[in-house]
Amino acid sequence: MNKDKSPILIVNSIAALMRRLGLPAPLHPLVALINYHLVKVALTDVGSQFSLDFYKISFKTSFRGQVRYGPGHYDFEEGGLAFLAPHQIVTMSDEESTYEGYALFFHPDLLRTYTLGNKINSYGFFSYAISEAVYLSDKEKQVIANIFAAMETELNSNIDHFSQDVLVTQIELLLHHSNRFYNRQFATRRVVYHELISRMHQYLDNRFKQSAYNALPTVQEVAEELRVSPKYLTDMLKSLTAMSAQQHIHSRLIEQAKDILSHTDLTIAEIAYRLGFEHPQSFHKLFKQKTNMSPSAYRASFN
Repeated sequence: MNKDKSPILIVNSIAALMRRLGLPAPLHPLVALINYHLVKVALTDVGSQFSLDFYKISFKTSFRGQVRYGPGHYDFEEGGLAFLAPHQIVTMSDEESTYEGYALFFHPDLLRTYTLGNKINSYGFFSYAISEAVYLSDKEKQVIANIFAAMETELNSNIDHFSQDVLVTQIELLLHHSNRFYNRQFATRRVVYHELISRMHQYLDNRFKQSAYNALPTVQEVAEELRVSPKYLTDMLKSLTAMSAQQHIHSRLIEQAKDILSHTDLTIAEIAYRLGFEHPQSFHKLFKQKTNMSPSAYRASFN
């Protein structure tokens, strides 16, 4: 049977995943840390798709290349961090070189009674499903390596009343540093991202000029065109421009509307439909909200 057509394997516990990977049972029922330098993963499920009921953080210390996660790939440049939230799809790779560094798995139940359980969704990088990992400098890799080493020590100690507190604190520290490193990446890779922003603006401008569309562009559509995840796109844009992806869409739309209003005799309704609005009133409302003028008043200002 073609494995691409096989059902997705639902893995609801970390212990079950360890069994499928041919690894020992986890030292803690809700957390597992795999050090690929010390163990060899069984590749019997190569090509199979998994849906994990828990979080996964991959730390590649020196790997360069692409690792497949779900419908796309994470790109690594000599080490980095990649993140998966529960219920995202993981395809097991057949390339042994991808099993390098560390993989941390932790179940949402571990965080349930902690503040982190309520705010973990605010760490947007868990939704970077088909975009980049965060690339790490040597100094940053050492910071992350120290956290993983501390977690490894804790997991190899006897479980006591404080074990869960310590592990949750270590995970939260890891997430704080990851947030910092992603923001650093957005700032230091400005040339790359400004090229991405230019492509986005070009796509939107062309999109608004095409009468074949009968709906407004969505963040999902734009992200797919740029081959990044919607959350990654929005976080990158906010970091560099202080505007979300949706705000960029509205900005380009208003600029197109201004051009049409000032250079054609189309009615307001015709312009609204041409831009993709279902109702002219929605166009009127957005235009006035963004410019403090109605479309008619803006057109009249040119006469």
